[in-house]
Amino acid sequence: MFENIEFANPEFFWLLLLLPLALLWYFFKRKNEMASLRISSIKGFTVSNWASKAKPVLFIMRLLALAAIVTALARPQTEDISTRTKTTKGIDIVMAIDVSSSMLARDLKPNRLSALKEVAANFIKERPNDRIGIVGYAGESYTKTPITSDKTIVLNALNDVTYGELEDGTAIGMGLATAVNRLKESKAVSKVIILLTDGVNNSGFIEPRTAADLAVEFGIKTYTIGLGTNGNALSPISYNRDGTYRYGMREVQIDEELLKEIASVTGGKYFRATDNESLEEIYDEINKLEKTEIEEFKYYKYEEKFRPLIFLAGIFLLLEWGLRNSIFKSFI
Repeated sequence: MFENIEFANPEFFWLLLLLPLALLWYFFKRKNEMASLRISSIKGFTVSNWASKAKPVLFIMRLLALAAIVTALARPQTEDISTRTKTTKGIDIVMAIDVSSSMLARDLKPNRLSALKEVAANFIKERPNDRIGIVGYAGESYTKTPITSDKTIVLNALNDVTYGELEDGTAIGMGLATAVNRLKESKAVSKVIILLTDGVNNSGFIEPRTAADLAVEFGIKTYTIGLGTNGNALSPISYNRDGTYRYGMREVQIDEELLKEIASVTGGKYFRATDNESLEEIYDEINKLEKTEIEEFKYYKYEEKFRPLIFLAGIFLLLEWGLRNSIFKSFI
């Protein structure tokens, strides 16, 4: 009954200091009021003085009743807190992912595309209050899923991203333009594109700088990521007879100047990921940079616990009154 109890008016506990004073006063007064009679012998007297000795119990009952009342005045109560959150600044995010054949290079484990999908999935899970969409691009681009708050849909779409759905190549401008198209009608306070590539723009009919200007026009911030080790990487170079890739060492070429320019003009930031760990760190940093503001409301429900104390005080007073007017009546 008294678990997790707090007191709304603890200052009333100062009144408890009166109880030991009252107890001292009572025993001092009782000692002075007790009469004594000297006789030579008590032979022939039947003496039963248990009631007289037990008489202080009545006063103790009054003190206990008073202590219960003082505790009740301090208002013991339990507190039940319920919390509700409200998103006050939602962010719409589109992840533009390069799905060209070079994304199968094995400088990241097991390859660039698989490593990206794993890190991006963790990023999505850590953005429960934002809407996220996915765009894939190679020699052309397409929308894998429009922006949605349903993370199950987004994660399934990300898992389905694979090479071979589009004509090969690296159309950075097309990928960025498609992402902008997904966000231009958004009413979100903050709109963000995370564009990842491992190559140089070599196809598509929209120039990357033109797409970047569109992003600026619609107030869309773009974070760009260059993916690939420094130097050479084991990459697909041709097909085997059975249709599988033949791998060989190929120089990693990333147009970092272009990616830096896109990030700069749109108010974003450029990152370079050379391995799995640095890729994960980049998404962690973007996650920290783009914070969704949450307004938290706390509701307090108080349950008063003074009633049992009042009931207990009543029992003590009633018991004291009953004993005083029955068993102890002759000794009062």
